[in-house]
Amino acid sequence: MRKLENKELERKSIEDFKDAKKTPIIIVLDDIRSLHNIGSVFRTADAFLIEKIYLCGITAIPPNKEIHKTALGATETVTWEYQENVLAVIENLKKENVSVFAIEQVENAIFLQDFKVDKTKKYALVFGNEVFGVAQKAIELCDGTIEIPQLGTKHSLNISVSTGIVVWDLFQKMNY
Repeated sequence: MRKLENKELERKSIEDFKDAKKTPIIIVLDDIRSLHNIGSVFRTADAFLIEKIYLCGITAIPPNKEIHKTALGATETVTWEYQENVLAVIENLKKENVSVFAIEQVENAIFLQDFKVDKTKKYALVFGNEVFGVAQKAIELCDGTIEIPQLGTKHSLNISVSTGIVVWDLFQKMNY
């Protein structure tokens, strides 16, 4: 076994990335405090050719040195938009026929492993504040909620870890 060199990874150029067929997933970040978390979400979005990221509320926007530290250039490839009001974003996505799901622990949430993907649909995933999670009003506007099962004592994952888990799961369900 030999570790691959960077030149062997067949990385897309920025232009190739922009032209590539995107995974029909939109990420909505609401009130994310950590600039490193935001950057990590951009990197995940780049890795899986995610269609777009909405940055809402207090979530910082590029260009930002601290976001760049973890995004490593993904803010240049992934389409993003700032919208202050997450509720308006959710409402507009639903008008565009996007299925919107909050990633949160709520009554009657669908466990991630039980979530069935309709390959003909586009999905938006709403992730909330590191301390308070997705706001109740946002949850009420969503088509449903997805919960990542957790068995330990904390029942709390970092926002960038949660994004990676959920995006990977939906990506593989859509493509394999």
